[in-house]
Amino acid sequence: MNAPLSKTIVIWVMVGMVLIVLSAPTLVVLGASFTSGNIIAFPPDGFSLQWYAKIAMAADLRDAFMRSLAVATICTLIAIPIGTLAGIALSKYAIRFEKTFQVYLLLPFTIPLIGSGIGLMLLFGQMGMLGQIWPIGVACCVINLPFMIWAVSASAGGLDPDLELAAANCGAPPISTFLHVTLPAVMPGVISGSLLMFILALNEFLVSLLLTDARTVTLPVQIYNSIRSIITPDLAAISVVFIACAALVIALLDRLVGLDIFLKSK
Repeated sequence: MNAPLSKTIVIWVMVGMVLIVLSAPTLVVLGASFTSGNIIAFPPDGFSLQWYAKIAMAADLRDAFMRSLAVATICTLIAIPIGTLAGIALSKYAIRFEKTFQVYLLLPFTIPLIGSGIGLMLLFGQMGMLGQIWPIGVACCVINLPFMIWAVSASAGGLDPDLELAAANCGAPPISTFLHVTLPAVMPGVISGSLLMFILALNEFLVSLLLTDARTVTLPVQIYNSIRSIITPDLAAISVVFIACAALVIALLDRLVGLDIFLKSK
């Protein structure tokens, strides 16, 4: 066996092992959600769709899922204008204390989520805003906004400045230049960042746990409250729904932007 062939075999074996490790939890949850038994198990004890029917008929789970969708929507709507303008500014213009801003954007990754969650809980509690949906969306936006900014900055970094100069030379005002030249150029970053913000907010648990009450329980918190008593196959079915939502976002991202452009932006 020559060296190039042995190297190829080793690489593919390692790739296969990584794929197995990454996909194994998903496959186990997927299989357990179709069990016909009353306890969660893998391999499943028979095949049945009863647990999907159960979560479809459960009003508390359905309401919690709709609240999670509302939180993700609020988070995304706030992140799009703020993240887009901040990403373009940091990428295109010489801003005073730019390095300070860059370090500040890393704070959500350096400060534990529990610290951010407690701080936001105290802030919204002091303002008397707990018990509503929109503060949860704002909190999810705060902790995940760097992803949006980085995605837009990557797209803005590849923008040819001559395009904006050409528009200005043709008499286009700054707002028209932004709307018709700059914004379309960074749109792949805007789309990829907004979809990422949506799925991150949809799955956010720790911060949501600190900001929700009985009236505003989101689906991740609802799942947590359920597994504290007993783990049943309907929880596996709910997990599959989350996986399907993430897969749908990835498919939409590939359709609108292309996964190659998205991965380069990261």
